[in-house]
Amino acid sequence: MSGTPALAPLLARGALLSPLKRPRADAAFPRTRLVLPGLRVDLARLAAYERACGFPTGADALPVTYPHVLGFPAAMRLMSARRFPLPLLGLVHTSIDITRHTVLTATAAYELSVHVEGLAPHRRGTEASVVTRLREGTDLVWESRSTYLARHRTPGPPPTAGPAPAAAAGKAPSPLPTRAEWRLAADVGRRYGAASGDRNPIHLHPLTARLFGFPRAIAHGMWTVARCLAEHGTPDAAVVRAEFRAPVLLPGTVRYGAEGGRFELRGAGDRLHLSGEVGPYPARTGAARAA
Repeated sequence: MSGTPALAPLLARGALLSPLKRPRADAAFPRTRLVLPGLRVDLARLAAYERACGFPTGADALPVTYPHVLGFPAAMRLMSARRFPLPLLGLVHTSIDITRHTVLTATAAYELSVHVEGLAPHRRGTEASVVTRLREGTDLVWESRSTYLARHRTPGPPPTAGPAPAAAAGKAPSPLPTRAEWRLAADVGRRYGAASGDRNPIHLHPLTARLFGFPRAIAHGMWTVARCLAEHGTPDAAVVRAEFRAPVLLPGTVRYGAEGGRFELRGAGDRLHLSGEVGPYPARTGAARAA
């Protein structure tokens, strides 16, 4: 890949191809690995992202969530392709796992790679896993795994592997202690979209959001986790896990809760929008592992 692809044509292509897709967990998927060498961060866009998400500006270090922004256009290129079996329209970002092996400087040159790791059955459809990795030289310095859900009817009972989530079992998790309350303006999605390049219409205006079944524009899931981590802080070498539970309508008010390494966002009626956990990455000797 010689450069970062523009998002608007990819969104348009994905929208046009979506009605032709027939998602299922055993479908073939593209094995392409997109690689962008010699990547350098646009410092002006980085500063806009930091302001939009509440991170401090001016430091020579990337926020722990920023490499996702760098890799998102390549991920969109893969997911909007004809050979990708899930429809881009209606695809829901359900979770992200991030491992930061070390502090990432804003002025370094990186190699970024993105690939689809696989498909898996989900109780509400089919989920795709997309892996993004960042290297400095030969060292792996950051990696993430995002899951994206295509909702559709599933044959037979839902998969039973692993313990059932508390919410699915009818036992909602207790709220964490509230640390802050945030009143979110109607333009949060537009400001984050301008900084990140993710201008999905569901995040921009009430009218465009209503076309996709939302009463108002909704906040980007990656904005919610970035905003929480900006408040919570992360170790230099960190592991982050976040699950997106319910959309945050804009404008609106949310409560940020945290205890130990856990964090969450809740809205009216204690509705859980986001739950996550952050902790230190296990200490290692030598260079970051290659993968």
